[in-house]
Amino acid sequence: MIHENMTLVPKREYLLLLVGDIAIFVASLWLTLALRYLEPPSIELFMLHLQPFALLFSAWVVVFFLAGLYGRHTRIFRSRLIPTIFYTQIVNMMIAALFFFFVPSFGLSPKTILLLYLAVSFCLIFAWRGMLFIRMPRSKKLKGVLIAHGPDARALAEEIHRDPHATFAFDYVVDTSTAPSHEVIQQACRVAAEEDVTFLVADFSDKAVSAALPIIYDAAFQKNRFALVEASELYQEVFDRVPLSLINYEWVLQNLSASRVYDLIKRLMDIMGALIIGGLSLIAYPFVMMAIKLDDGGQIFITQLRVGRFQKPIRIVKFRSMSGNDMGDYGAGGKSTLTVTRVGRILRMLRIDELPQLWNVLRGDLSLVGPRPELPALAAQYSARIPYYNARYLVSPGLSGWAQLRHDSHPHHGADIVETKAKLSYDLYYLKHRSLLLDLFVILQTIRIALTARGT
Repeated sequence: MIHENMTLVPKREYLLLLVGDIAIFVASLWLTLALRYLEPPSIELFMLHLQPFALLFSAWVVVFFLAGLYGRHTRIFRSRLIPTIFYTQIVNMMIAALFFFFVPSFGLSPKTILLLYLAVSFCLIFAWRGMLFIRMPRSKKLKGVLIAHGPDARALAEEIHRDPHATFAFDYVVDTSTAPSHEVIQQACRVAAEEDVTFLVADFSDKAVSAALPIIYDAAFQKNRFALVEASELYQEVFDRVPLSLINYEWVLQNLSASRVYDLIKRLMDIMGALIIGGLSLIAYPFVMMAIKLDDGGQIFITQLRVGRFQKPIRIVKFRSMSGNDMGDYGAGGKSTLTVTRVGRILRMLRIDELPQLWNVLRGDLSLVGPRPELPALAAQYSARIPYYNARYLVSPGLSGWAQLRHDSHPHHGADIVETKAKLSYDLYYLKHRSLLLDLFVILQTIRIALTARGT
């Protein structure tokens, strides 16, 4: 519902970061050669090195992407910037060393150059991202009005207010749950009258907003630059999840459509991924099995009943990481009495305990990417107490998923209605926006988390 193709959350800053990083990669190579030979490199020498390094630049951009350096600026804290850049550049240099070792056809063995490049590129990238980029002038913030109600609307207003990188600002916020109807009409008139108010974010399913729609639509077609934005859509752009307090069952039915082509391609990707990862992981099985046995002498594998697609029961296999088998019957306390073993803690951090579930992926019970498969006892509680919860059964559950990546506080081995609602908001976001590109992003991020031992 946007007029004049106006966007409140532009992606141009991400593009600027990408272009700037590539320019820094190239400039760092030139400066490295100049330092290595103590004179400006000739065009021939520079091009000789640029050809193989150009192939590496694309891999390095992927590493930056996995490290979160192209995420939202509000989530990249300045205190984390130096170590993040340093570690990513070390990884990039390791990739470059392996590249030149296994691809000797370029005739280069630049050990000294790679060491110099690490130091030079770190300084230039930090100067670009930590000093220059954050000081670049930005366009004047757009002024608008927010008319909605509920905790998600308040969270949206607060996030935009404290985000210095936001390209827009709410000049006025109307909470329709407390504001009288004449105030909503008054703000709609203000939107129509004031030329510097260029957008309106509203919950158009709200009755108070519906009463002001004639005035709002009149404004939309009288101004040269004006946007009408659904509050739930903007919330998704800002938070990467669906606001449960700003949607209804009609929204769920309209937005969670399926594509047979996508489902077919995704299934092929699941089979290929499970065969490749599962085949490679078999090397680790003897060591994992021995470690579990030596730790406490208990069983190596456990099987659990979970709720699959269309609420059909599925049975998954895992390496045991706890003192027993969690079946989801927690009683009045709501928490499991089981404990994570010493070996189990390591298996969880590296996501190794879930490797046997690749068999479930091959069978079609699970997907590589999807909502977390829930225990039946917990699923019954959540279905009864959380609206829209059953929508997550429209797709196959996954080994990893959008909610697993984005929601750090999702409940483990216990029932938690509040946190499960938050997790559901991410599941609904995935269901609406699911695509092969988003699935690939989730897979790559999951690999990064496993390699950096951030498992749960």
